[in-house]
Amino acid sequence: MRRPPENGEAASEEGIGSWGLWGQQETRRLGCAGPDRCGQALLQIGINMMALPGGRQVDSITLPGQRLHLMQVDSVQRWMEDLKLMTECECMCVLQAKPISLEEDAQGDLILAGGPGPGDPLQLLLKRGWVISTELRRIGQKLAQDRWARVHSMSVRLTCHARSMVSEYSAVSRSSSQEMGQVEKLLMEKCSELSAVTERCLQVENEHVLKSMKACVSETLSTLGQHFGQLLELALTREVQALVRKIDASDNIYTTESTTGNLFSLTQEGAPLCRIIAKEGGVVALFKVCRQDSFRCLYPQALRTLASICCVEEGVHQLEKVDGVLCLADILTDDSHSEATRAEAAAVVAQVTSPHLPFTQHLTSFLESMEEIVTALLKLCQEASSGEVFLLASAALANITFFDTMACEMLLQLNAIRVLLEACSDKQRVDTPYTRDQIVTILANMSVLEQCASDIIQENGVQLIMGMLSEKPRSGTPAEVAACERVQQKAAVTLARLSRDPDVAREAVQLSCMSRLIELCRSPSERNSSDAVLVACLAALRRLAGVCPEGLQDSDFQQLVQPRLVDSFLLCSNMEESFV
Repeated sequence: MRRPPENGEAASEEGIGSWGLWGQQETRRLGCAGPDRCGQALLQIGINMMALPGGRQVDSITLPGQRLHLMQVDSVQRWMEDLKLMTECECMCVLQAKPISLEEDAQGDLILAGGPGPGDPLQLLLKRGWVISTELRRIGQKLAQDRWARVHSMSVRLTCHARSMVSEYSAVSRSSSQEMGQVEKLLMEKCSELSAVTERCLQVENEHVLKSMKACVSETLSTLGQHFGQLLELALTREVQALVRKIDASDNIYTTESTTGNLFSLTQEGAPLCRIIAKEGGVVALFKVCRQDSFRCLYPQALRTLASICCVEEGVHQLEKVDGVLCLADILTDDSHSEATRAEAAAVVAQVTSPHLPFTQHLTSFLESMEEIVTALLKLCQEASSGEVFLLASAALANITFFDTMACEMLLQLNAIRVLLEACSDKQRVDTPYTRDQIVTILANMSVLEQCASDIIQENGVQLIMGMLSEKPRSGTPAEVAACERVQQKAAVTLARLSRDPDVAREAVQLSCMSRLIELCRSPSERNSSDAVLVACLAALRRLAGVCPEGLQDSDFQQLVQPRLVDSFLLCSNMEESFV
């Protein structure tokens, strides 16, 4: 099941020294398949280039078209064709780098066997690009360790891969621009320079001389990486332009479906490709599909692709330029559309209103359609036939409550509290901590309204919030544990805000909420040692103690309520379970 992005998780890392270029890995995107799809998050273009962790062996890939072609020739010709793809790197190593290294990591050498099918330049770029970016990162690692033999042999292999990518892409592409030709020339010159300088380093024994040459190798490697990034960006941009033009001009449903699927696959390779797609008109073309009745069956696929593209600023800006919010509102409010279509539209809304993306806060066109979108999303929550549909709709609502405070008042008028609390008892719709995270987020943001307390009491919401304080992960995966922490934290925040009303506070005390809050404060294991949960629980406990102090023992009052909040926090955060 898909889950929405977690609030506040927008981290970026700086590279360590000159080698952070190839040592980073993007964690934002959903997982992709293995080497057949060139790994997750191919690389960032130019200076932000990324690669997958080293040590992955690329499996041999034989495509159906390739196999059919090879069956029509004799065995010798087939062997000759395979030989070109499978042994080029090894031959270069033997001829130029002397014996192949027997070091412990030699088993991890990347060799692209099989190659992409004929006429498939996009897959060729992705596969070769993944291998080359990984080689760049690994050369940087070996250089940092002063392992010159490995640096040289890997530099020769890198040259081989770069030459193969240039020649193979030139063979399958229609024509090459002058700019691409210039960058190709610069790339190959730097590859040759890297091989030559690393070979000279093998013959140098003076440490001081090697140190100065190491700086030269580092600079050459960095420049090579930039040229490679430029070339890959130009080539991928060209292929994306072709896909977008094909979607834009097609009136055939099967062609449009296939091309849109290819575009969606590209979005899963990381933010750099999403930026390219947005800049080259991908958002415009996909919304064109979503405005044609003849393509109704393709709406879910097009909307899913749009949600992926809108994870980058360029995608959101393009969406606003083509009145994308209005199109989403039309889809959500039109009951003739399938539930799957409306759920994917909700996913786009959730993406473009995500509170941890700063550029979404300037989506002014959203305010004009907010009321009808909120109404349609709440209806989708009420009628959802599955947990995933409810998750997407509730995630969009949760994000909108951060986006504008008027949304909370709208939800209150639409009896959203009753709809959401009723859904919590339906295991078909609410069955994961991710979904409960969205519900409690909405409740926490609505609880700032004074009239919210009476609706919570009327719908037995305090008991539900009490249950959320005991949220536990089923699988123990980091993502699920983090979701449970957020549920506990937001449940405590909601309780603290609602306890301004004496009726809510008294009901909470009767339901033993204070005992549970004390347990969360005193037992790190109950809150997974989360400081955020601890602070929220201390705040809620103090609010309840102000209304019903008789519910606390003297020791709890003296340690958790009477001191300053920071002192109580330090006391509880330093509590460690004893195993003696």
